[in-house]
Parts: sequence; C-alpha cells; structure tokens
Amino acid sequence: MAHLRSRRRLALAVPVVLSLTASLGFLPAAASAAPATATAEQAADAPVLAYVVNTKADHRTIARVKQAIAAADGEVVIAYEKIGVIVVRSANGDFAKILRTVPGVQSAGATRTAPLAPAGTTDAGSAEYLTAADAAKLKAASAKTPDSEPLEADQWDLRAIGADKAAKINPGSRNVTVAVIDTGVDDTHPDLAPNFSESQSANCFGGAPDTTPGAWRPYTAGDYHGTHVAGEIAAARNGVGVAGVAPGVKVSAINVTDPANGLFYAEAVVCAFVFAADHGVEITNNSYYVDPWMYNCMDDPDQRAIVDAVNRAQLYAQRKGTLHFASAGNSNHDLASDAIDDTSSPNDTTAVPRTIDPSECFDLPTQLPGVVTVSATGSENRKSYYSSYGKGVVDVAAPGGDSRYQLPDTPSKNGRILSTMPNGEYAWLQGTSMASPHAAGVAALLKSKHPWLPPAALQALLKAQANNPGCPASYDQNGDGTQDATCEGGRQVNGFYGHGIVDALRAVK
Repeated sequence: MAHLRSRRRLALAVPVVLSLTASLGFLPAAASAAPATATAEQAADAPVLAYVVNTKADHRTIARVKQAIAAADGEVVIAYEKIGVIVVRSANGDFAKILRTVPGVQSAGATRTAPLAPAGTTDAGSAEYLTAADAAKLKAASAKTPDSEPLEADQWDLRAIGADKAAKINPGSRNVTVAVIDTGVDDTHPDLAPNFSESQSANCFGGAPDTTPGAWRPYTAGDYHGTHVAGEIAAARNGVGVAGVAPGVKVSAINVTDPANGLFYAEAVVCAFVFAADHGVEITNNSYYVDPWMYNCMDDPDQRAIVDAVNRAQLYAQRKGTLHFASAGNSNHDLASDAIDDTSSPNDTTAVPRTIDPSECFDLPTQLPGVVTVSATGSENRKSYYSSYGKGVVDVAAPGGDSRYQLPDTPSKNGRILSTMPNGEYAWLQGTSMASPHAAGVAALLKSKHPWLPPAALQALLKAQANNPGCPASYDQNGDGTQDATCEGGRQVNGFYGHGIVDALRAVK
C-alpha cells in the first residue's frame, strides 16, 4: 500500500484553474530524479500507460485536443470538461511529448511508471484485530458507563477530544456526508450500514466513476484501511461495537485504489474529487498520497501534470462547497525543512533515490491550497512518535495513536485507535491516517451546526476551536538525551499541532 509523506504546503494563490506554469516554472533541475527520456527503440515497445492531459476548460479546445489524442494513438477514458482534465490511455511512448505541443494543452504526463495491469495509506504498522476475549473485557468495562457503546471503554480517542460528550448534545446531521477517499468501505458492517450513503459512493479506479452497487467496497479483507477510517468518522451509536466522532452524519466511500497493487493513482483521485463535488459531499478524508511519487517535482513534466490535474479537481470540489482533510505522514519528518531524502519514488517500479526541496516538490493532496493537513497525537495529547510535523504545514492535530510512548488507562492499555474492519470485525491501528478522520469528523459536527459555512470558513472555525498545548520543553521520547523532533512556534500556532488539537465538544456547543 502507499504511504503518505506530507510536505510544505504549495504556496500559491487559488485562481479558478491554477496555472502552475507561470507560478512554478522556475524550479531547479536538481529537484527531480525523473527517469531518462525514452529512446526511439524503447518508445516502439512502450507499454500501455495512463495519462492526464490538462487543457483550457472550454468545449472547443477540448474537442480539438481529443482529436490530437486520437492522432497520437491515445484512447480517452473520460474527459472532465468542467476542469479541463482528460484521462487517457496510450501505448505510444512519445504520447505525452506530442500532446504538450498541442495548442490549448497546458500540461500532460504519465500518471505512473508501471504499465497498466489487468484489472498507500498512512497507518503505521499492521492491524491488531480484536479477539473474543478482548471484546468480552471491553463490553464489561463499557457497561459501567450509561449510553456507552459495547467497545467504547477502549476508545480513549473519543474522550480526548470530547466526542463522547458531544454525541449527547448533537451527534451530527444526516444532511452532512463525509466521503472516505480510500481503499473502499465495507458498508455491510453493522456499525457503518446505518449511516452509509450509497448514492454518494463509487469506484474511481481507472479515472471514471463506477456506481454499480458494491463497487465501492474493498477488493479483499486486506484492503481494510478505508473501513477503519470510516468507522472513526461515523460509526453509529446503535448498541453495536464502537462509535464514531460524528455518529449522526453520513459516510460514503470512493474507492481509488488499483486492484493489482493497491496504489492511489492521479486519475482515480481526480475522479474522486469531482464525483464527491457533483454528489453533494461536504467533506472528504484523504489518508494517502498520490502514487507513484512521494513528492511531485514541478520541473518534471509528468509530475507537473499530476499536480495540475489533482489540484484542478480538488479546487473544483472546494468551489462546490467541499472541504478536504489529509494526513501529514508517518516519517517524523520536519515538513518545513530545507531538504528531505526521498528513497521510495517511484513506488510502482524501481525507486531512484533523490533529495528534494519540499518547497518545490509537492505531496498530493496534502500540500494543495485549502486542504487541511492533520498531524497525530497520542492518549496524552503529545505528538505521536511517528507523526510528521512542520510549522506552516500542519493545520491541526487529532488522535492518531501512539503505542510506544503514550499508553492509555483503558482495559486493553492499547495506544492505537480501535475501529471497524471488513466482515464485521474490529481492530486497532495507528497513524496519521487515523488522525485525519478524527479531524474530519469534528468538521462534520461543525458543518451540522453551521450548514451555511463554506470550506474556508469551516476550516477557520475548526482552527479557532482547537486546543493548542504549545511546543513541549523537551521531546526526548526514549530518554537517550537526544531530541526526537524540534517544535517551532508558540501557543497559538506551532509545527507539532498547527492551530491545536481539534475539539468535538466545542464544535457542538
């Protein structure tokens, strides 16, 4: 699976369609480690790849570009005319180079380095499934608290942000939907079925939405990530299992993973943002980065096209009233630093180690304008040991778990997050993947109370209500005398927590 690594936010103005050529065309060649240009012999034997072609968003231009696509041996999968993004497949090794010369084309590039196969996420470590013995212990403990869900005694994360108390005041409105853009969601799970929205769910693999009933579900039980995330947001308070941060709102699923390798490619993410916007989704959760590049460097034409396409789609959704949340990554990196080593890109073929400037090479969708970046905290409200951070990058923090240094006083003493899994099961996971849905859930509560708020105002209110513990005097987690991370900033805004840890109780009050 893919593993998100967040970077410094893309510092740009937000026009209707972002022109990256004008804003970011000056980047140095050293920022990228792109594969060498294919030779003529290689081009002749090129495999089928997926491409995004980004054009002016008008019908005449797109019609002309479609003709050029056909002439260059490309096949249009779908054209999103409202944002000027065309998803294409082609076996022509020179396809992108040809299309970049076509009038009206603003960027074009391959979205992967591996050929299309016949038909990652940000959890830190493998899932720890709930056993029958664990469940019995939790049910006995939970029974001591009135109106508690059977497994809620182990949900320290709800209590950390006041979500248990908030649910008694306002569990959220069914007029608000959070779309989980992820590995799919098992909507048959008894904790998810009551709040699931089929009409706002789809499978976007390949770049075009498939709304066939059940298409949004995970391909296998091993694709559990999206189901876990969905439970953290909106598991119902129905006397079964766990509870979500916003147990009264609806949750939908947009599966964007490649069934062959589990990766999150740009064309699927573009599809997901447009689908969410066109189907009235108020909030999206994005616990992944867009593969195959951990960072997309603007001096590489393929990576530039990926940034352009995904940004157009997420901006379109923002204009339609959708607020996006994304996880900050699990590398304990300072995302506001001057340089980061990327040793995993591209992750669908052979990685080529490179050192990038995170102000010039971008993590998607985390760094895009208007996207809320979320770092992770543990049961003691400290930054989780794995969570990436960075002043000016992280917007807010939320519980993501810390099984190493922050163990809660719960029946299991498990520092991870307990939530739903496919086939009616439950498990603990930790990661910024788990932090982002907690923040999205709090935003859903705010949206329930203030349905007229546009995305920017909703984000501002979320930040204003957050609780900031400030930078710690020391962050020597293992006591070896060395600081494990350096927090910069003050009580209002800092690199560990952004504007602070989200607060569900304040959201409903």
